[in-house]
Amino acid sequence: MSDGHAVRAEGLEKRYGDKRALDGFDLAVREGTVHGLLGPNGAGKTTAVRILSTLIRLDGGRAEVAGLDVARQAREVRARIGLTGQYAAVDEVLTGRQNLEMFGRLFHLGGRRARARAVELLEQFDLTDAADRGVGKYSGGMRRRLDLAASMILAPSVLFLDEPTTGLDPRSRGEVWDSVRSLVASGTTVLLTTQYLEEADKLASRITVIDRGRAIADDTPDGLKNLVGGDRIEVVVAERSEIGRVVKTVARVCEGEPETDEGTLRVHAPVTDRVSALTEVARTLQDEGVRVEDIGLRRPSLDDVFLRLTGHRTDRTDRTDRADRADAAEKDAVAA
Repeated sequence: MSDGHAVRAEGLEKRYGDKRALDGFDLAVREGTVHGLLGPNGAGKTTAVRILSTLIRLDGGRAEVAGLDVARQAREVRARIGLTGQYAAVDEVLTGRQNLEMFGRLFHLGGRRARARAVELLEQFDLTDAADRGVGKYSGGMRRRLDLAASMILAPSVLFLDEPTTGLDPRSRGEVWDSVRSLVASGTTVLLTTQYLEEADKLASRITVIDRGRAIADDTPDGLKNLVGGDRIEVVVAERSEIGRVVKTVARVCEGEPETDEGTLRVHAPVTDRVSALTEVARTLQDEGVRVEDIGLRRPSLDDVFLRLTGHRTDRTDRTDRADRADAAEKDAVAA
């Protein structure tokens, strides 16, 4: 079933009582790539990762990781994968070096090999200067990089990253992104779950959108954006009375019907010929003496994507009934 894929899932199902965390979920991840799994809280991202990493059992369907069946060959799968969860699992009392040496010993590398591997990983993740500093003094980005390093102790062929930058500031997030790119350049396949379209856009060559336990879209980042409208030209006028004139101008140039937001004095519409459309609208408005506060092109935001595909916006603070699935998954993982 693999056929050049490091991860392949067909019809995955997972139930907790009368709730379906996964409801016929399909996924195909090419070897040597970053594949984004994008979805809101409770969509089934973490459940899918836990099944693929053998932490919980599937109720239906089948899946292979590194060419191995996750249900029948769980032990062999575990020897070929790494997993980094939503929160860093490193010990803040120990130094970075001590953490990696400890993980190396837990993986039965032996003292000498564990120390050597720690040195290699500290250099790979740009942590050498902080190697002997207590992890409690690390920044958020440094902790996550150390966590990534720990997951790479055995140099797995497939690495699962479950929302690795949640709660990080932009600089720390960028540090983690650089580390992920380095891993893929060295041959590791990465399945990245995230709620950030920007993160998936920066890292992934392909993105699967999941909602309510099903894959509802699968495409490249640009293809996904085009699926929900692609580029849009956006004009903000200085006076409400000018909105009508802007709508007529934009309508002559753009493909779809312009939309207006009178509260923000904004007119926007989808475009295909980006530069030509922007130039034509700007020139026409200037010739007609329309006062414009702002004009430009923009790509769909994360909320644009989800609003169009799922009918609702993402809410990272949403802990409603779908959070029960995550709680149940935690209990199942412990029981397993």
